Amino acid sequence: MACLPFPSQEYVPVAEFYAEKSIFVTGGTGFMGKVLVEKLLRSCPKIKNIYLLMRPKRGQDVASRLSELTQSPLFETLRRERPQELTKIVPIVGDITEPELGISAADQTMLCQKVSIVFHSAATVKFDEKLKLSVTINMLGTQQLVQLCHRMLALEALVHVSTAYCNCEREAVEETVYAPPAHPEHVVTLVQTLPDELVDRITPDLVGDRPNTYTFTKALAEDMLIKECGNLPVAIVRPSIVLSSVKEPVKGWVDNWNGPNGIIAAVGKGVFRSMLGTGNKVADLVPVDTVINLMIVCAWRTHLRRGEGVVVYNCCTGQQNPITWRRFVKTSFKYMRKHPFSGLVWYPGGDITNNRLKHRILMLLQHRAPAALFDILTAITGNKPSMMRVQSKLEKASSCLEYFTTRQWAFSDDNVKALCTYLSPQDRTTFDFDVSKIDWDAYIESYVLGIRRFLFKESPETLPKSRAILWRLHIVHTLTKVATVFILWRFLFSRSNALRTLWHRIWDLLSRIARLLPIA
Repeated sequence: MACLPFPSQEYVPVAEFYAEKSIFVTGGTGFMGKVLVEKLLRSCPKIKNIYLLMRPKRGQDVASRLSELTQSPLFETLRRERPQELTKIVPIVGDITEPELGISAADQTMLCQKVSIVFHSAATVKFDEKLKLSVTINMLGTQQLVQLCHRMLALEALVHVSTAYCNCEREAVEETVYAPPAHPEHVVTLVQTLPDELVDRITPDLVGDRPNTYTFTKALAEDMLIKECGNLPVAIVRPSIVLSSVKEPVKGWVDNWNGPNGIIAAVGKGVFRSMLGTGNKVADLVPVDTVINLMIVCAWRTHLRRGEGVVVYNCCTGQQNPITWRRFVKTSFKYMRKHPFSGLVWYPGGDITNNRLKHRILMLLQHRAPAALFDILTAITGNKPSMMRVQSKLEKASSCLEYFTTRQWAFSDDNVKALCTYLSPQDRTTFDFDVSKIDWDAYIESYVLGIRRFLFKESPETLPKSRAILWRLHIVHTLTKVATVFILWRFLFSRSNALRTLWHRIWDLLSRIARLLPIA
């Protein structure tokens, strides 16, 4: 994406736009929310406060959760260089599933008086989430946030995070809000009045041709937002499949097992080898810091073009810098062997296939049979078997991804490309969302290293030992394949007269050819 010179009228830098302003963030403790908070504090140093919607969790109050959040590796640069910035984060006790977001009347009043910009990224991203909870979080949470925004005295931008796949029934997706797959009010009424068991039974009929409740409720949430936002300054950002950071604040940062992360981690450990998908289909992957930079700039631009309606931004890579699923998988293998994980179970390998029968056979032979054998040996030694349970979870996660790995979409991103033209060269560098510059090979290497460092908590000092183990497993893996072929050949040879006759004829032919060759 080649950005044109920015317009010549008086230009307000993005960081300056955020100066002395207070921000309200929902979903700030999630994967994208953390990166958003860190980026705002680091790149917009004059920001006043960031109010973070948080709820007590697992016996921790919000103060303890905030302390734990700021101690994560993501905030290391800020802790080291400008620790005072972290005091700008103010927790707001609340819960996206509660009426009025669970925020006290006093806190609501304070937010309405002080907040200028709102980022709404709170959502349940579980593909197999119960419809009732998905509606409560993704739809009613959005509705209640909009109601709060209407009371904000100085609101300059509301950025709503959706998903590029909320219109996944379309092969070509424009940057517009489409008609919803159902009436949002009817769906809300159903889940609020019917028993949970009945809601679960009718969920497939409600969701229709969409793969899960996540994409279904996200589409309905967009429609609710359009109907209820009135004259609020609103932008919608739709990222595709969000993976680790490409460069900020640290390369490869990732903190969850969602989407491809868990599968790639399992492949790297050698416990998962077959994935159902179409290798030549485009895998629309996007780094998390790219999405966050776009969101921050969207708020800036939304304020400048207030009154021009809701603008949608598809944050994707498929149009400008596509990568196929096969290339993604193969490149991941390449770097999982260069930077192997600790505790390898087997040599990392496998493939992506669109042949369901082949996939089922490989799942049986390469996943379930070894897992069952491993659990038997574990039980014999007096330990608790776990590999079959792990395989069941991996197979479930893999099946949730099948819809996306076997299809391809064309997400229009004209608004994203146009947005870049409004930025100064300095802001294009500071808030870079140009996906055409992504070097996929380098990115996937940092992604694998990020899984190793941030998910498995493995230090670089363990690499030499891991590489030695990988080499031994490679030898064992190769010998196992040779032995398997030999045993299979012997088995077939001993039971087939036709095969033995064919083999003798081939051997006889080779012998005759050898005798005809001149002797040096």
